Amino acid sequence: MNTWKNNLRDIEPYVPGEQSKESDIVKINANENPYPPSPMAVKALREFGAESLRFYPSADATPLKEALAEHYGVGVENVFLGNGSDDVIALSFQAFFNSEKPIAYPDITYSFYPVWCRLLKIPYKTYPLTDSFRINVEDYKEENGGVIIPNPNAPTSICEGEEFVRRLMDYNTDSVVIIDEAYVDFGGYSSVKLTKEYENLLVTGTFSKSRSLAGMRIGFAIGSRTLISVLEAVKNSYNSYTVDSLSIAMGIASVKDDEYFRETINKVINTRERVTNEMRALGFTVLDSSANFIFATHESVSAKEIFEYLKTKKVFIRYFNLPRIDNYLRISIGTDGEMDRFLTELKNYLKEKKK
Repeated sequence: MNTWKNNLRDIEPYVPGEQSKESDIVKINANENPYPPSPMAVKALREFGAESLRFYPSADATPLKEALAEHYGVGVENVFLGNGSDDVIALSFQAFFNSEKPIAYPDITYSFYPVWCRLLKIPYKTYPLTDSFRINVEDYKEENGGVIIPNPNAPTSICEGEEFVRRLMDYNTDSVVIIDEAYVDFGGYSSVKLTKEYENLLVTGTFSKSRSLAGMRIGFAIGSRTLISVLEAVKNSYNSYTVDSLSIAMGIASVKDDEYFRETINKVINTRERVTNEMRALGFTVLDSSANFIFATHESVSAKEIFEYLKTKKVFIRYFNLPRIDNYLRISIGTDGEMDRFLTELKNYLKEKKK
């Protein structure tokens, strides 16, 4: 009776940060950029001809690939585009992780990775971060079916440098290594230049964070011609038109507006450093961040209680009820005004706790 239900996929999905519809909130729980997109991108939006929407977009999005290739100093054949970096990484899992060996990634990392593994039936093995939440590259010497590491890591915010990546690549000459660089523009080390040396290295990125285009869903990958050609084949076997026409137009404009790009990144970095110092003065341990968020804990105050208190004050941050990090908070960097409100409410909570 109802045996067809036995064939339905049973999977626990990824859960994003809360998207509250309340007014007058400080929304610093989803790692979004607090500043608007490039004025050049806004101009491209206003001038976009709606009549063109009756046509399919460019299947290979060549104009946007050309803009990214010029920006990163690579060939057009080394660039892949998708519907957000999640789409790019999901396609990469399908394209590259096809052996019977488990893929490898850290135990504390982007929580979409195990979801894709379960969905695509990819075996996996996780390696614990050190007590200081660093990735131990020596763990990745073991034989595997592939490696994926966010750099900077999420939610810890820590970035590893060139020596780390080179050692990782030297240990994994027989498998594809993916470096997820969603947050790298905020002060991290980018491995893009190493894709010219290592044919099995793929670097993924997004327009959602540093370019303030989360609503457009533009993701990309940079790698060797071999890797990119396989990605294209997988995409075209699944969905040929992953990037829409408006995203292509706004993406190109955003890449060309490098001055604005640098300006907004520097604003976020400066605010991040200020908030980090103020929280440390309040007794918090805040990890050194290379992302547009910080990861913090207090040895005598419950992270969960802070999270719940701030929510009543319409300040939304991120709390993870997970082993090893269940007393940590992830706080996205907003505008100076938003972060001032966050700090004010945080100080109010600490004062109440002392009474």
